[in-house]
Amino acid sequence: MASLAACLPLAQSPFAAALQKQASRRTAAEPPPTPASSGLTPADDQFLNDLEHANFLFFWEQANPETGLVKDRSNVRINDTSIVASSAATGFGLTAICIGQMRGFVSYEDARHRVISALSFIWHKMPTHRGFFYHFANINTGERVWDSEVSSVDTAMLLCGIMTCKQHFNDKDIQELAHAIFDRVDWTWLSEDTSLLSHGWTPESGFIHSRWDYYSELMMMYLLGMGSTSHPLSSEAWFAWKRLTFEYDGMRYIGSFAPLFVHQYSQAWFDFRKKRDKYADYFQNSVIATDVHRRFCVEMNPQFPDYSNALWGITASDSAKGYVVWGGPPATGPIDGTVAPAAAGGSIPFLPAATLRVLHTIHDHYPKAWSRYGFVDAFNPLTDWYDTDVVGIDTGITMLMAENARTSFVWDTFMKNPEAQRGMESAGFKPYES
Repeated sequence: MASLAACLPLAQSPFAAALQKQASRRTAAEPPPTPASSGLTPADDQFLNDLEHANFLFFWEQANPETGLVKDRSNVRINDTSIVASSAATGFGLTAICIGQMRGFVSYEDARHRVISALSFIWHKMPTHRGFFYHFANINTGERVWDSEVSSVDTAMLLCGIMTCKQHFNDKDIQELAHAIFDRVDWTWLSEDTSLLSHGWTPESGFIHSRWDYYSELMMMYLLGMGSTSHPLSSEAWFAWKRLTFEYDGMRYIGSFAPLFVHQYSQAWFDFRKKRDKYADYFQNSVIATDVHRRFCVEMNPQFPDYSNALWGITASDSAKGYVVWGGPPATGPIDGTVAPAAAGGSIPFLPAATLRVLHTIHDHYPKAWSRYGFVDAFNPLTDWYDTDVVGIDTGITMLMAENARTSFVWDTFMKNPEAQRGMESAGFKPYES
């Protein structure tokens, strides 16, 4: 499970002034893609551009420029000096640099330099076990913190960011480093005695007993493993995990776990549009799951009057009582009227009109939920509680999905990787017309 621990905050960086000067100029040859085919209005497109720029500032400022590691979270109300990075947030951050460079938020030279510094540190100095990375690390040294596990899914998110950079920059140094990091990951070790991958490993206890055995954010991990040429997973791994079918208001979809992020994370990078394996069209499955969640929240309006078609969304997030893994249906966690903006933000491509209505509502009517880095992780209008933090993976899924909704940039870039293509071919994905 991605970043389910409460983390310490982080610091303001000296790069803001320089970044603002660079925001209006572009040094890459290609202009940003136009939103003409996205179906978004010009106002929506400008809103998402502003949101992405704010999200980008988090990944640029709240990273160590020498290691490239991105802090797991940041307190936006103070000068945050925490030192805890996460491998997943760093994967989102590397992808954010590609988006930021393409959008003109940062120059090509500065973006390339940051990526090379990050990949060089990750390859040469970041502690690993069989190529897998620890969930949480010291932002300055890369050393493990909090006795965290070597994490299979967080490693997958880091790899997705690295492989996005490999294709976007088309740079020999970046390509060589990305290949080296990707090929070092020993998927066969993680699947030594089973087709189902473990959640991770610790030096103290060995493999974590929990397995990735039900539909969730696991898809990216299995597809990357099957796309490897150095230590490939067998295609049997794709067919080993279970796909449970749920029904709500007459709508049927595959699910297993209530928080909405399980339908979002793999699809930040892997493009499942108009493709299906022998089981499902997973993009359309996420469309249905998002709409089911919207209905679920709206139907709780008698209990929580802040929930409406204009304000809904619960996913694993901060709360007034700490980090909560909540969602629905079925109702999971102590739901109390809290709204997590990343629930809608991470689903923009699935339900553009419905999710943008929510994001506009939060931005326009709940100013305390907005910060330099975009939306705070969660807030509760019923109790006037507003989070002080933004969380890297939630900021990241919002930024990546906003850009995918506008231009398909992340999908188009990441899917150029032969590793991604091999993984989907091994899983039996084929294009079709719906």
